[in-house]
Amino acid sequence: MTRFLAAIRFLTVLPLPGERGAAGPDLAGSVPFFPVVGMLLGAVAAASSWAVSLAAPPLLAGAAVVILLVAFSGGMHMDGLSDTADGFLSAQPREKVLEIMRDSRAGPMGVTAVACVLLVKFASVASLPGFRFPQAVFLMPLAGRCALVVHMALLPYLRQNGIGTIFQGNCPRLSAVWAAAVMALAGWAALGLAGLAAAGMCLAASLAFACWCHRRIGGATGDTCGAACEIVEAVPAAVLAVWPG
Repeated sequence: MTRFLAAIRFLTVLPLPGERGAAGPDLAGSVPFFPVVGMLLGAVAAASSWAVSLAAPPLLAGAAVVILLVAFSGGMHMDGLSDTADGFLSAQPREKVLEIMRDSRAGPMGVTAVACVLLVKFASVASLPGFRFPQAVFLMPLAGRCALVVHMALLPYLRQNGIGTIFQGNCPRLSAVWAAAVMALAGWAALGLAGLAAAGMCLAASLAFACWCHRRIGGATGDTCGAACEIVEAVPAAVLAVWPG
């Protein structure tokens, strides 16, 4: 339970009473609970979006979903996406890319990347048929948190003093298998073959982004972890919006 609480503290801005889960060792061992937190957030998002959709048109319901997903982490992952885009799309060598990513100011490519991801999420959610709407919203936070685990499990952490150093040695590659299995089972349970296809595309997107990070900078940073979460979070809704039937 303590490590589960640590995962909630790390991944969300949800207020938790007391100090359980606040210690470093608890956070270091919390990675297996990231998908569980994703399912918890997915359940909250699905219930909230379903309630909004009863009284609001699809466009307004889609906007509400996107705002809620950003609010879960207080925009932390969006900040990582912005910094990653500024660095990766700068056409600079590795060391300069890492230096750009350290800069907390958002550049034009970062702003563009955030706008594009938010637009894809909004358009996909607003395009979902009603019978897939809550299930797809449920899968989105789960996909993002599973992508975090895959990213951390497959890539070495590059910073010497970043928050990710606490997870070094505590996120074996088997964790990626666990995250992929949870995503696949949740997708199948939620929407059968369509959900399984969405889960498969989430894994493919996670692996593709991890490969790009490896080629570009040789590993992962806290910013690339946030970017992985935000990018893959958009995949379930996008896949299910175009899935036939």
